[in-house]
Amino acid sequence: QVQLVQSGGGLVQSGGSLRLSCAASGSIFSMYVVNWYRQAPGEQRELVAGLTSAGTTNYADSVKGRFTISRDNVKNTVYLQMNSLKPEDTAVYYCYAYINSGLLTDNYWGQGTQVTVSS
Repeated sequence: QVQLVQSGGGLVQSGGSLRLSCAASGSIFSMYVVNWYRQAPGEQRELVAGLTSAGTTNYADSVKGRFTISRDNVKNTVYLQMNSLKPEDTAVYYCYAYINSGLLTDNYWGQGTQVTVSS
């Protein structure tokens, strides 16, 4: 059974940095696309950053130059380094991965982690 477990997040002042982690556990044959999403109160969930297995990245315009997505294929862990944080980055952040467990390929989500940026 595949699980994504997030860590990191918390409260930080404007201009500060945080790093989110998302560790995949269980039977993992291959981890394809990995994404970070966020959802602010009263807003729809939005894609923040994505990374393919080929190494191609994409970012929301609002975070370009400030956030960096990366992955450690040995640890099956995805990271989101967030720098120069702004109050508008406050949201619950979710990781997502499309994973081949050897039995099936499916979509998996982390449990979510709160990021709060104070002004």
